[in-house]
Amino acid sequence: MNATSSGGSNAGWFSALKLIALLLVLWQALAWMVGDVAMRTPLQTMTFTANLLTSPSFWPHLAETGRAFGLALLLAVVIGLAIGFLLGINRFASDVLEPVLVALYSIPKITLYPILLLMFGLGVAAKVAFGTIHGVIPIALFTLAAVRNVRPVFVKTGRVMGLGTGRMISGILLPAAMPEIFTGLRVGFSLTLIGTLLGEMFASQRGLGFMLMNAIGLHNVDVIMALTFLLVLFAGSASGLLLFLNRRLYQRA
Repeated sequence: MNATSSGGSNAGWFSALKLIALLLVLWQALAWMVGDVAMRTPLQTMTFTANLLTSPSFWPHLAETGRAFGLALLLAVVIGLAIGFLLGINRFASDVLEPVLVALYSIPKITLYPILLLMFGLGVAAKVAFGTIHGVIPIALFTLAAVRNVRPVFVKTGRVMGLGTGRMISGILLPAAMPEIFTGLRVGFSLTLIGTLLGEMFASQRGLGFMLMNAIGLHNVDVIMALTFLLVLFAGSASGLLLFLNRRLYQRA
């Protein structure tokens, strides 16, 4: 059993390394085709990224984005889980409000940004709100579907035991639905990050999004490539960790 698990883990790491190597080769080939006007090679990008990380002016921007993204993700998870569980345990409410959530999810969020600026101003609050509205609805929809898919016998057992709503959620629904909820958290994580960066790009004086927009305006390819590389590296690592945890939960479920 352990040997099988170890073999599967080694095969997974080998596949990941092959994928990384393939992406680097494609990146190098594309850089040769496009030229230095629009792209940098992997080595050039990594070298400039290392220099950027040693620059004292970079870290305040990173801290600003990290603070805004952390708050936005926390709000998206808490609000999304609350909405998903409340609608999941109330069939009538979910039938009425689920189409509303789907309709809101289909709205281009950038159209709401002027409203958020009027409500919250140009500070961190607007970026947090913009990141939150990107991530909260997918988390809510995945949680709602996960709660609906919980085996009815579990819910009936909780009712026979006289469990209240809070204990029903924490003791039965949450553990049973957690593997599917994790899928929603992965989607919500990515969209919240995108929303936070977009908020910084359009109306902010600090943050990685501001740096990226400023670099685009100045056609600074080195900064554009370095920031893109850092963001892809962070998002890919976080998504890989969440995927690993999700698979572990499916194995236990």
